[in-house]
Amino acid sequence: MKKLIGLLGWLGLALVVAALVLWIFERDWENARRGLALAGLVVTAIYTATQWRDIARSFGGRRAKYGSMAAGGVAVFLGLLVGVNYISNRQNKRWDLTAAKQFSLSDQTKKILTNLKNPVSVKVYYDSDPQAGSQRQGLQDRLDSYRYVTSQLTVEYVDAVKNPTVAKQDNVSALPTTVFSSNGRSERTSGQTEQDFTNALKKLLEGTSKKVYFVQGHGEHNLDGTDRAGYSGAATALKNDNFETAKLALAQENKIPDDASVVVVAGPQTDYLAPEVDMLRAYLKKGGKLLLMLDPTPKLDTPPLTNLIALAKDWGVDVGNDYVLDQSGVGQMFGAGPQVPIAMIYPPHPITTGFSGAMTAYSLARSVTPITGGSNGHTAQPIAQTSSHSFAEIHLKDLLTKGTATPEFDKGDKPGPITLVAAVSAPVADAPSGAAPDAPKPETRVVIAGDSDFASNAILPFQANRDFFSNVVNWLAQQEDLISIRPRDAEDRRIQLTADQGTRIFYLAVFIIPGLLFLNGVRVWWRRR
Repeated sequence: MKKLIGLLGWLGLALVVAALVLWIFERDWENARRGLALAGLVVTAIYTATQWRDIARSFGGRRAKYGSMAAGGVAVFLGLLVGVNYISNRQNKRWDLTAAKQFSLSDQTKKILTNLKNPVSVKVYYDSDPQAGSQRQGLQDRLDSYRYVTSQLTVEYVDAVKNPTVAKQDNVSALPTTVFSSNGRSERTSGQTEQDFTNALKKLLEGTSKKVYFVQGHGEHNLDGTDRAGYSGAATALKNDNFETAKLALAQENKIPDDASVVVVAGPQTDYLAPEVDMLRAYLKKGGKLLLMLDPTPKLDTPPLTNLIALAKDWGVDVGNDYVLDQSGVGQMFGAGPQVPIAMIYPPHPITTGFSGAMTAYSLARSVTPITGGSNGHTAQPIAQTSSHSFAEIHLKDLLTKGTATPEFDKGDKPGPITLVAAVSAPVADAPSGAAPDAPKPETRVVIAGDSDFASNAILPFQANRDFFSNVVNWLAQQEDLISIRPRDAEDRRIQLTADQGTRIFYLAVFIIPGLLFLNGVRVWWRRR
């Protein structure tokens, strides 16, 4: 009988430990965890009741003194433990010690969350089947980081396998699915990354998508191109910011479409016709938004982009007939030469918020200098500049024929810093009536860049290029709340070894180190023999 009673104590402990293991590794098994914990407590209570005589005997005599001291110490420790947990549950603090901050939210996500004005409910439908992996745990870890930033987010987790009726009401066809809802609108995503959740939030808050038109017909970058010169990566970046993209042939239109939020001119190889430029001017006069990217002259006999350069001058920017060369040597760290200038100077502007220390690269760029005093009442300001170890080469014959050039400042070459991108805005004189009260004040906005390759597939992934391009378009569309550093993909930190390095490590780990340990053991044995 005593052996059976003794086993009750061990059984109770085993049941409690099993419940603890399920709590750590299988959060979805909530009912089983509670059952095991309750059974363990009941069995432990029964065991304690059968041992009341031994317990009472332990409190007699000298043992009682030391026993009470030990019990008091345990009580104080438990009290401190409970107090620490109570405070930590109400004063939550998180630290991300990873080098790439892969468990931290991006600046853009934090900005969106802190600007939430209305409550957002999140309903997460997941698959509890073990073969589907621990879906809930990964989703919960990610959304907990969102809730850590704002109290406007409430999250509900629904096991779609056990509650198919609820999932059917929300038209859930794939798992996992996360539904964001606010003010009668909803957006959903089947992804599990920060980019997926933040994109769904942006779509929910903005309502309808804005449209960006890319002008075609004069050798501009192909919006759908997946080659190095293509703009498919830029189109994807805009889609992630809830923009729609489309091509626009000005020669076939009589005006810019009314649904155009932004018009992009991406590196035309030939000049625009006068009627096409007039359409752009009319569009800007009504509060349009234009991103004008003009590459330098590729050949000596190439006709200049006279009409487009004149349009830039109307908005206070002097487009130089030159090439910007970078002598700092920064580009060499990335395999680039002096004809790929690196910008690290960003004068204060909403587009470059948080860009301190960031690098953007521009392949074959020309200078775009804000005109002192402005032009036609438009005063531009620089937003991206090269370092002082750069210059603008105006003698193109030597550069294009020999491929190299040396600065001759006494003959017209301009010393750095050189402006590569400039921005200008102006109020709209005839603003349309009937705008929403909370809508931003109508403005004409123009960004002029001396290079179009910085947004191409070849260079867009470089350092901060993608963020810079996306910020430019968001500023043009008057969406300053979306200007920031965006979520990054998890960094691949694997060590790449050559075959020779792998062979050396193999022999070191399998033969040399074990061999040295064996010889040392033989030495010790010989000395003690």
